[in-house]
Amino acid sequence: MIDTVTILDSPNTTMNKLALEDSAAHDWYRFVLSYPPHLVRYYLEKFGMTPGSTILDPFCGTGTTIVECKKQGIASVGIEAHPMTHFASSVKVEWAVDARDLAEQAEWIAEKAMRTLDRDGMGEVFTRRLLETNGGSGEYSGLRRLPDEQVKLLLRDSISEVPLHKTLVLRSIIDEHADASNRPYFRLALAKALVYAISNLHFGPEVGVGKPRADAAVIGSWLANVQAMSSDLVELQALDLDGVPARAIHADSRQVVDVLEPESIDAVICSPPYPNEKDYTRTTRLESVLLGFFSTKAELQTIKRGLVRSNTRTVYKGDDDDLHVAGIPEIQRIAAAIEARRIELGKTSGFERMYHRVTKLYFGGMAKHFADLRSVLKPGAQLAYVVGDQASYLRVMIRTGQLLAEIAETLGYEVVNLDLFRTRLATATGEQLREEVVVLRWPGAR
Repeated sequence: MIDTVTILDSPNTTMNKLALEDSAAHDWYRFVLSYPPHLVRYYLEKFGMTPGSTILDPFCGTGTTIVECKKQGIASVGIEAHPMTHFASSVKVEWAVDARDLAEQAEWIAEKAMRTLDRDGMGEVFTRRLLETNGGSGEYSGLRRLPDEQVKLLLRDSISEVPLHKTLVLRSIIDEHADASNRPYFRLALAKALVYAISNLHFGPEVGVGKPRADAAVIGSWLANVQAMSSDLVELQALDLDGVPARAIHADSRQVVDVLEPESIDAVICSPPYPNEKDYTRTTRLESVLLGFFSTKAELQTIKRGLVRSNTRTVYKGDDDDLHVAGIPEIQRIAAAIEARRIELGKTSGFERMYHRVTKLYFGGMAKHFADLRSVLKPGAQLAYVVGDQASYLRVMIRTGQLLAEIAETLGYEVVNLDLFRTRLATATGEQLREEVVVLRWPGAR
């Protein structure tokens, strides 16, 4: 296996930032840890992709690869199991909507929402009125609220009462009055506003809850997002790329053979989850619930079952992906080391007891993905997987890129290189961890 590296640029945290010139469509809604569009362009060029090529992102997320491919005039398809991020990806590659009508209807909806709030005595700035209600208790009986079952799905205190009320008012007006062609953009603009302007969430990079916002400019933040979309659409439509195929499929990345044609893919550019305790459904929980992508614990569990098992909160009885890596000694060694460390440290929580198991399930799920993927790749297809080393499980080092390269090699892929993308500081150990791009080639059936 080739173990040399190519440093793409200065390997530091600035490498992962979204450049201003790339913001159109990409910035409509973006996962906080998304990799940057310039990395996609790098591999499109490195792989020699042309407008006749088709690119796959089997872990599509919020659509960085498929959006950038469309901007470059290259056909693409993404696969994403989470309904919220699948929705975002789908909207971000649809540029045919009337930009002027989008902005004008958004202004009408904003005005209607503000009139509704004013009528109820709850305009954009009414914190003082609220705090004066009921002798300063801060309670107001007229506020709209979520059903208890939905509240239980949210991070506690992730959104305050008044911003939630305003959001529910705006959401209902969008759902009732927006044209079908505009509604997806309005909903995505609301998702972005929820994360960055309305809620109490913060990212560092993990999702957490910060100081409560007693009030928030819900309507204004949403409208600004739609207006930015409208401006972007004017810019994107001028590129005359609407005929470039780009789509996101709601499916499990471990079952690509069920949704793609045989030998239809020229290249893969993606970033799968890493083996750690990051629950990706938690990161997007607020907007997922408020936009109705799931409303019950059972629906959330169904979504989790469609994801590669990268954290203990997605492990279920009956999971057997670990069988796919039973014959890879290094993965078995790491899992055993994690369990031995747990016993040594006396860690006994239910999640800690699953650390060694989720490690095997993660790499087993990725092995299943690589195995299934082979039939949809053209002979000579090139692949780039952005992954990072991890030490989240009791400080036992997991060299994710090296292990995925080894798995791929056992399945017939050629390992071309491990390109160093950047380094980042591990919160658990204080070490600099490598974030790499595993570069593979599929020679074809042998």
